[in-house]
Amino acid sequence: MRLATYNVEWFANLFDNEDQLVVDDGWSGREGVTRAQQIEALGKVFTALEADAVMIVEAPNTGRRQDTVAALEGFARAFDLRQRRAVIGFANETHQELALLYDPDKITVRHDPRGEETGKKGSKDAPRFDGVFRIDLDNDGTEDLVVFSKPPLELVAETASGTRLRLIGAHLKSKAPHGGGSRDQMLRSAIENRRKQLAQAIWLRARIEAHLAEGDSVILLGDLNDGPGLDEFEDLFGHSSVEVLLGEDMYDPHARQAFQTRALSVPTTARFHLQEQGRYLQALLDYIMVSQDLMSRRPSWRIWHPFEDEACWSFKELHEALLTASDHFPVTLDIDI
Repeated sequence: MRLATYNVEWFANLFDNEDQLVVDDGWSGREGVTRAQQIEALGKVFTALEADAVMIVEAPNTGRRQDTVAALEGFARAFDLRQRRAVIGFANETHQELALLYDPDKITVRHDPRGEETGKKGSKDAPRFDGVFRIDLDNDGTEDLVVFSKPPLELVAETASGTRLRLIGAHLKSKAPHGGGSRDQMLRSAIENRRKQLAQAIWLRARIEAHLAEGDSVILLGDLNDGPGLDEFEDLFGHSSVEVLLGEDMYDPHARQAFQTRALSVPTTARFHLQEQGRYLQALLDYIMVSQDLMSRRPSWRIWHPFEDEACWSFKELHEALLTASDHFPVTLDIDI
């Protein structure tokens, strides 16, 4: 079975209020890319992936007029993808949903959130992901109230061969500060965002530990917006969100390699244009972590990077499609389940 995670930049911009693809020469949201160009590129990438299930980060919006499932299933029909069913969990207000697009002949899934409903009062015991988590992050005697702007997607899944899994899709909050202000204000904002992201990772880690304690096989997929050495606040907090989530019992080879090598060569999954600097920034942000019990199932990971993966580099059509479709590149996991 092949599982994938893919952050699709501005996916929502490709659909109208009736969840239909808008195939025209209007700008997509990606720099210098029209909607028609991005849609065509995405069709090529999803076709090439041949995944049984894709965790889509920044999926189309669900709101008063739009529906993520309808949009994604329409996209699948347009390109005759076998990943033709979609599921989401708790919708959010960011127009960037988490959704799984999957082949129902290969895997069955349903949204299965765990934890208590908290309302605004919150809970210390890893509440449901649409709730409020109370945690004293800096040991100052004052509890912080933490929420997910994009609640993780919790799924119970069963493959056609009968393997039962817990799949969790995640998109942790970016640490980048927004808006103006003095350097000190920007610094305080950046530190506060980092604290919130670590709290989200602690919350998510608690859920993973609960599943492992119950004997579940767990796969965490998504954009964690973090990695070793990604910013100057790692030393301040002692560890990254990725380290928190890995613990001692989850595994992702790219994360392990990055933490072992630090300043040496590190795999990357995203490429951002820094227009003012006239260059590109690459980063390792997207991961597929598996619980230790799945390591006996011959897992094999791949980053579909247009410059670093030999096949993606040499197949020109796929190479160009990956660069046009998104500023992130897919990560896949092939595993005997």
